[in-house]
Amino acid sequence: MSRIHLLSPRLANQIAAGEVVERPANIVKELVENALDAGATRIEIDAEQGGVKLLRIRDDGHGIEHDDLPLALSRHATSKIITLDDLEAVASLGFRGEALASISSVTRLTLTSRAQHAEEAWSVHAEGRDMAASVTPAAHPVGTTLEVRDLFFNTPARRKFLRTEKTEFSHLEETVKRLALSRYDVAFSLRHNGRVIHQLRSAERTIDREKRVASLLNKDFIDSAVHIDAEAVGLQLQGWVGLPTFSRSQADMQYFFVNGRVVRDKLVVHAIKQAYRDVLYHGRHPAFVLYLWLDPKLVDVNVHPTKHEVRFRDGRLVHDFLFRTLHKALGDVRPDDRLAGSTPATLVPQTAPLSGVQAGEFQEQARLDWQAQSVRENAGGYLPAYSAAPQQGAVSAQLEGLRALSQPLDDAPWGQETRQGQPQPLPQAPSADMPPLGYAIAQLHGIYILAQNAQGMVVVDMHAAHERITYERLKIAVDQQGVQSQPLLVPVTLAVSEREADAAEQFADEFRLLGVELARVAPESVVVRQIPVLLQQAEVPRLVTDMLGDLLEHGTSDRILAHRNELLGTMACHGSVRANRKLSIPEMNALLRDMEATERSGQCNHGRPTWTQLTMGELDKLFLRGR
Repeated sequence: MSRIHLLSPRLANQIAAGEVVERPANIVKELVENALDAGATRIEIDAEQGGVKLLRIRDDGHGIEHDDLPLALSRHATSKIITLDDLEAVASLGFRGEALASISSVTRLTLTSRAQHAEEAWSVHAEGRDMAASVTPAAHPVGTTLEVRDLFFNTPARRKFLRTEKTEFSHLEETVKRLALSRYDVAFSLRHNGRVIHQLRSAERTIDREKRVASLLNKDFIDSAVHIDAEAVGLQLQGWVGLPTFSRSQADMQYFFVNGRVVRDKLVVHAIKQAYRDVLYHGRHPAFVLYLWLDPKLVDVNVHPTKHEVRFRDGRLVHDFLFRTLHKALGDVRPDDRLAGSTPATLVPQTAPLSGVQAGEFQEQARLDWQAQSVRENAGGYLPAYSAAPQQGAVSAQLEGLRALSQPLDDAPWGQETRQGQPQPLPQAPSADMPPLGYAIAQLHGIYILAQNAQGMVVVDMHAAHERITYERLKIAVDQQGVQSQPLLVPVTLAVSEREADAAEQFADEFRLLGVELARVAPESVVVRQIPVLLQQAEVPRLVTDMLGDLLEHGTSDRILAHRNELLGTMACHGSVRANRKLSIPEMNALLRDMEATERSGQCNHGRPTWTQLTMGELDKLFLRGR
């Protein structure tokens, strides 16, 4: 065995580069973050061959003093922190002082900078085994330019792991997107092989920020997003979350920032998934761009070399804040909000619908007067919204009343227990005070409801809409009755780890509130004596162990709530109006009014949309009116 010796500076930096530099995108991230910390208002990124051949990053920041340039390429040299107190409250994106040294050890790096009050610029690069800095005069405006050439030229083994030019540039572009979304006050420019990919101006106004989001992600995302701006317990959450109808097959449109730093944190992901659990199914993923602001002392950013992970001092507080804020924001969405849209009208030009001769009408053509149809007495028809909140025993009563809706049409008890409804006549022409979903006109194939509103035509899936309404009412009824438990005939003994057994003792009160009674009987054993009535068919061992895992990792668990809601969803599905159920005009209008007042009525329990809108402009395009 050889004797202990010190590694050369270059070799030590190359080892560190294994954590810092994986591909060109990592270099862009580190250098652009340095530019942002330097107060840059404009950043230009040039790349060739996916960034492998050349990366050039220019900024108009404060620049680097001449005397500091030799230290800029040294390891553990930084201007971001000085003492341990600074590390405990990091407010900058970079702080370790390893990036430039690591990058220069595996590339040919040249740094040119001019400080704000300096008369001339200077250029520095590292040479030789000891990476000695060489400083020479240069011509450069105020700011800094970093030129990185020939990635991994001296480490060919690492170069073999690089992908194709297209793949590497896609990673690079994604990194630039994240950075551009983190700072709207900074202008960004990205060019690849001389071609302009992104040219983003600074965005101070809300409409300009939405334009940047639309250009970087998807215009449909902004059109289908809910704006978030909430603050509580020293935490502030801003940004946009996509509606459940704008879901993705993969988690490729999820951006979360903590104090301006993009992160991928398990606690954050769990809280957001929990907020969407009631409206997203079949492996779909939500889309969001969210910004969390809190005291830097309450979050530790020094937990991972890539700085993509953070650790919150009070993780449960952050988790509950994110969940409750997003859950309420999604629940408060109503059809009138959907029709108004999240995007301002100035972003998407609105054209007035054509009318008269321009729209192809005859001069003597008169508008059709839709007369309200007579009310048909129907015991199995749709029941309008309750006037009061459900009381004790409302679940069974409601299911009994809705049982007729699931019967075939021929078996409906017509003429029995009938009730009269009052027709809602349609106005002669659409008006501003018309309800968001308008008034029903007809039923299509026993499945869809056609309605007319101020914007045009609304098509409603009556079963999906009624399923959501029934589901939300069942949840309210069960919540008012509380969690009812029943003792197990034979208590279930579970073998768990000592850590899980400790959690069972610690969270005994939380389990009891959820209807589960368990006790520790041995260092690595617990016994379950009582479970909720609704979950009597559930697999008790798996349920309890999953709850213990959630409590240990996140400080909270919604397993019982999820199982309960799954059962209520099944009950709502079987208790909703079926296909080919003939509804009268008043019954259809009652359904529309309930949709406008019900949370999450835009999608059913399985994540499908319940209604869609065709505006007059879209209808005119279909029929080429005015052309």
